[in-house]
Amino acid sequence: MVNKVDKIVLDTLKERLKEIFGYSQFRGEQEVIIQNILLGKNTFVIMPTGAGKSLCYQLPALVSDGMAIVISPLIALMKNQVDQLTAFGINAQFLNSTLSKSEMTRVKTDALNGSLKLLYIAPESLTKEDNLDFLKRTKISFVAIDEAHCISEWGHDFRPEYRRIYGIIENIGNLPIIALTATATPKVQQDIRKNLQMEEAETFKSSFNRKNLYYEIRPKKDVKKQLIRYVRNNKGKSGIIYCLSRKTVEEVSELLRVNDVRARPYHAGLDSNTRMANQDAFLNEDCEVIVATIAFGMGIDKPDVRFVIHYDVPKSLEGYYQETGRAGRDGLEGNCLMFYSYDDILKLEKFNKDKTVTERDNARHLLNEMVAYSTLGVCRRRQLLSYFGEYFENDCGFCDNCMKPTEKTKIQEEVVLILQAVEKTEQRFDAQHLADVLTGTDNQYIKSYEHNKLDVYGKGLEISDSHNYWTSAIRQLVILNYLNKDIENYGVIKLSEKGKTYLNDPYPVTLHTDHDFEREEVKADEDDKEAGRNAHAYDEALLGLLKALRKKVAKEKNLPPYVIFQDPSMEEMATTYPTTQQEMAQINGVGMGKVQKFGRQFIELIKNYVEENDIETAQDVVIKSTVNKSKIKIYIIQQVDRKVSLDEIADAKDLSLSDVIEEIEHICYSGTKLNLDYYINQVIDKERQLDIFDYFMTSESDNIAAAADEFSDDEVSEEELRLMRIKFLSELAN
Repeated sequence: MVNKVDKIVLDTLKERLKEIFGYSQFRGEQEVIIQNILLGKNTFVIMPTGAGKSLCYQLPALVSDGMAIVISPLIALMKNQVDQLTAFGINAQFLNSTLSKSEMTRVKTDALNGSLKLLYIAPESLTKEDNLDFLKRTKISFVAIDEAHCISEWGHDFRPEYRRIYGIIENIGNLPIIALTATATPKVQQDIRKNLQMEEAETFKSSFNRKNLYYEIRPKKDVKKQLIRYVRNNKGKSGIIYCLSRKTVEEVSELLRVNDVRARPYHAGLDSNTRMANQDAFLNEDCEVIVATIAFGMGIDKPDVRFVIHYDVPKSLEGYYQETGRAGRDGLEGNCLMFYSYDDILKLEKFNKDKTVTERDNARHLLNEMVAYSTLGVCRRRQLLSYFGEYFENDCGFCDNCMKPTEKTKIQEEVVLILQAVEKTEQRFDAQHLADVLTGTDNQYIKSYEHNKLDVYGKGLEISDSHNYWTSAIRQLVILNYLNKDIENYGVIKLSEKGKTYLNDPYPVTLHTDHDFEREEVKADEDDKEAGRNAHAYDEALLGLLKALRKKVAKEKNLPPYVIFQDPSMEEMATTYPTTQQEMAQINGVGMGKVQKFGRQFIELIKNYVEENDIETAQDVVIKSTVNKSKIKIYIIQQVDRKVSLDEIADAKDLSLSDVIEEIEHICYSGTKLNLDYYINQVIDKERQLDIFDYFMTSESDNIAAAADEFSDDEVSEEELRLMRIKFLSELAN
């Protein structure tokens, strides 16, 4: 085996690097990786997104005799890579199910006559006999396996076909292999090496640290409003929004579109032409934002994606890291925002229930890591790097946990106790089990290992009886390198050298309090209310004029003022200055029905006020709702028109009567007039109807709780009050 690349070849590499790709020098370890491949050695490359992995196999393919095979998991990825190489003047093709018979013949002809330098192929296509026979007749320089983490069952994107690749390559011939991935934990790395039988391969591992990326997690509360505001604040910038389901992708894409954001959906449910058109629109900047499932973005070479948003919690940290890695590939601004709700974790757990026991356990471990990353108060970057087996000495200062830290505490006795528990359980258990030991949990696993007889059993109760407290502390000690994860056994915690030294000479260690997102949501609500008490966004002068007009109109029509427009609607008008019927209809609690009935004078007042005061209207603060296409609402309106009993409507749609009334309330508040007399006359006697109607006519608000207090002695039900409020508003407000 030759151990050094010829100088002429090295010079040729540098010439081609400049001439074809436009770079004057290699980045990181690109040059030594390429030399390793040219020497015919198996090569394993772990390099974060945007660090230049593709060049590591594209450039050596150009200077080698024969054709390089690139095994790639996605058709979109292949197309994108081939398009780029073709633009550079390189003969690269793909072989997959999208090609016609004549196109496949042309690709194979180019390969056999030696003019084709790179052939992209899916692992599924490799198994076809005619493709295997063709490849055996072709001169092949080496095989590149892109997205190699797909090999591992512990990876975030496991594909069974990938585990068959080595046998197929062996069948074609004795070929050098380069395996490449951006996301691989130590466990996944080991799995890749074993499966490809390349344990001896030289591994080139770059740091997982993407210094330009800002990581932030927010509670998933009023998520649509948060999303629109965020995207508007980043107007003109390219972004990707990831959702877990196709349905959510469509909903979010439509939400953005109606709020004047150039957005398009991308998911497997779209036909291939639409998918490719949407991807190309994003790459060509004909749309600003792609809303996608995780299938989008693998290998997409768009360097200026400025934000990546996870609308739903991802299935794993590997997936999260890879997807956030699509931001800021040019080394400039890259913002990574995730909306977190434990409800998303519960949904993901339900998806896993039909898997095999092993797959379910794997998925559970991955979700636990996702929960830990989301809720721990430790520097996000330190957490991510620790997960991939890389120790980061200090906080980054460039994530939400660093910029707005949770409460810190110094502990020593607790650290000693944890390290002793790891040691005395023989370094064979995960964080959950260790927390069980420390809190004296009485379960079958503790008993079967006789850990209830250890002197550390239950000793943590003297400090904290919270299982979460100990689990969090253990996870933080892993990040701080006092503990290590066992590569062989997923989740198992072991003592590090630093931890062993610490037991002999303990000292205070700083830990962070976890995020409690439910509490933080409540606090956010309280902050909003406090802000509301002390300040407001609306124009006080305009609000005064609007209220005076409302009082005048109400008096003319002999109605309570709230029937015309309620206070929150008036405040929004005084904030956003609607000057057309369409803008007025977007105000919460208004709708086109009310606009047509009462809106003209209010719109005229606002128009005059805006002109007189030279005000620039602030429509950008209105979050428009997507048109409600609910089949249930349409069904209810149709059935009410046919005078069908509300109980029958509820039974037909498997809803409670209360749910049906709530749907009708939404319909009514949007300005649609519904006549429920046929039903109300059956369930509420005339005298009671009159009493309740008169109450709403004289009341200052339509609050049901206040109405219930008023009628507490008459045993009027909440449903009766809600039905009469619908009748009252439908007749007078709509």
